[in-house]
Amino acid sequence: MKLKDLIWVFVILGITAFVAFPLTRSLFETATNNYPYFMGFIKTAILASMGEILVNRIKKGSYFSEKGIIAKFIVWGFLGMVFVLIFKVFASGIVAAQTVSLLPSISDNNFLSNLLTAFLISFFMNLFFAPSFMILHRITDNYIELGMGNPKQILKVKFSLVIDRIDWKFFFGFVVIKTIPLFWIPAHTITFLLPENYRVLMAAYLSIALGIILTFSKTSKVASKQQ
Repeated sequence: MKLKDLIWVFVILGITAFVAFPLTRSLFETATNNYPYFMGFIKTAILASMGEILVNRIKKGSYFSEKGIIAKFIVWGFLGMVFVLIFKVFASGIVAAQTVSLLPSISDNNFLSNLLTAFLISFFMNLFFAPSFMILHRITDNYIELGMGNPKQILKVKFSLVIDRIDWKFFFGFVVIKTIPLFWIPAHTITFLLPENYRVLMAAYLSIALGIILTFSKTSKVASKQQ
């Protein structure tokens, strides 16, 4: 393990420790309550970008081998703001539907009741929101990569080139069909068991895990084609 790898690990551990220790945790919770969109931007931008550079490290041996990390940082930040709203909308909507018996519920306020509610939130959010979000993320990533991270070049990139560059077979065959039921629905079920202040943070951590999974999946796909 090289020095840069240790720095990456220590940054992740530092963020985790900041949230874990009582004194700094209270600061985190207060800031999240008072400035939900700002904190959604910061949490997602930092952690998802850490995932992006880790993927670069796995694929090409260097954390900053690809241009556009700043642009992707900003995009992830705005997506984090979207997560803040979407998580609230689906969580509140599912509970409201359960209240009027449009969805099943368990009357006792126990772990099974909370688990069912968390599962339903995760299920419907991933069914209706996740595919469109994933497509949007593929589009923004390709704009940034085709424009080499340069804002002026990004604006010149044609939409048709972006669409043609996306591997739609892999996207629907693996990302949508496999990762949503096998990864995202279970993972977000756990996420919605957490207190509200920690849900977007957890989603940002999960983006790192999924990035690693997708990278190894693409690598194995390329290797199998070459054999």
